[in-house]
Order: sequence, then C-alpha cells, then structure tokens
Amino acid sequence: MAAVLSVAPDQEIRDGLPELTEFRERVYACLSVRRDALFGVLDAVCCPVVVQSLAHLSLAERHGRRHGSVYGALARGRIDADRLREELIRARDRCWPLVFAVDTSTWCRCDAECSAGRGYYYHPSRHSAGQPIVAGWRYQWIAQLGWAADSWTAPMDAVRLDPRCEAPGPERAAAGQIRDLLGRLGPTGAVPWFVFDGGYDPVQLSVECGDARAQLLTRVKSSRVFHPADSESSTGTRRFSAASPAPRCYVPSAGLAITEHR
Repeated sequence: MAAVLSVAPDQEIRDGLPELTEFRERVYACLSVRRDALFGVLDAVCCPVVVQSLAHLSLAERHGRRHGSVYGALARGRIDADRLREELIRARDRCWPLVFAVDTSTWCRCDAECSAGRGYYYHPSRHSAGQPIVAGWRYQWIAQLGWAADSWTAPMDAVRLDPRCEAPGPERAAAGQIRDLLGRLGPTGAVPWFVFDGGYDPVQLSVECGDARAQLLTRVKSSRVFHPADSESSTGTRRFSAASPAPRCYVPSAGLAITEHR
C-alpha cells in the first residue's frame, strides 16, 4: 500500500493499518468502470514521484501497470463522487475541530488548447507574456483543519469551477459546497467554521450562505473600503461628508487569545 510506505513503521502506525486497509477497500468500492486502473493511479499519486506527465505515474513503485492504463483510467474510468465524499466524511478524525478551509488551486493547461473548460487565472509562480496569468482548470477545495502545527489537512470536497461569465462565481459555488458538506456532516453540537482567503467577497458569501448553519471567516484585503464616498474631487481623491452614514462595527461576544506563535 502506497500510504504504508510513506510513514514511519512504529507501533502507532501498525495499530492503524487495519483502519487504513478498511478505508482503501471503501474507496475501491467507489470505483466502477476501470476500477483497478483507477486505483493504481491513486496509489501512484500517493508515491513520492515527480510527475511531469501522466505517463510518469506509471513509473511509481506501487502502480504496477503500463502507462497506457493511466490514460485509459482517466478517459473511461468512472467514480461515484457522492459516495466518495461520504467516505471522506466517515474517515475524518473526530478529534479535529469543525474548522474547514475553502480555497482554490489552478491546474495549468497552457498548451492544451483542445481541452474544454479552460479559463485564465492568476498563478503565483508561472507567467504568460510577463503576466502572472495562466490558462487552465480551477478547482475549489474544502479541507478540514487541525490544531497541530503542521501542514496535514483532511480534504472533504472539490469541484471544478466553470469559467464562463454566466456560470456561478466562486462564492456561490462555495455556498453550494458548504450546504452539501453540512448535510453530510449531520447534526453537530458546535457550529462549523469555514475560513476563506482574501480573494473571496465576504458580503456575497454572507448573502449566499445566509440560511446555512455555519460561521464564515474571511481574510479582508488591506485596500478594502467600507465607508461610502459621497463625491470625487477633480484631483481624483474621494471626499466624505459628515452626513455619510458611518460603518457600524458590533462588539464581539467572544475573543480568541493566541499563545502559540508559528
């Protein structure tokens, strides 16, 4: 098993192998067409292999198939996505808090002009014509967070965003994902938290998730303006009058004290 080879062989890990084996069997049951080839791709992704193309996945130690099976699995394989989401909820650590991060990542497909559904998105490290914009697919993730000072997360859901203008934006898509996740979680004592990065609009998120039993926390950019402007002078600077309604900030009912600095 690929996951077994990536961890230290201590007693705690050995005690968790039966649970890991059961999880792998449940994931295998979520696959239908080309299930063996698809499961081989999952094992290959879990191995420490530099993936420069799909064919490189077949070089992973745990793959055990020809490189053509990778293309066949991705082209003709079928996954029961709803059942897989249920299995991810079932496998999550109950000791972790109900805090979920929502963010997007872009799969660069700059030269895949025949691939449908591509859009133009910001990328922090890759550029096109001197601009940090690439063509590719954009995926929106929801992952559960823990309190430990490490990078481990528990992925709960992922969808590909539609780049067309008439398609729902990331805020509306996130609201749909949140409602689906809350339904799969079932009744919970604590209200789940959903944390967003600065690229999301907190106002639209509040509107879209108004009927959901969830708390939203959004990082606000430093350039965000909350006070309305009455007019604009000839020099381009905004003027505010005393008659403009001042923004209201409610007194928080609770506070969070941080004692550990990362």
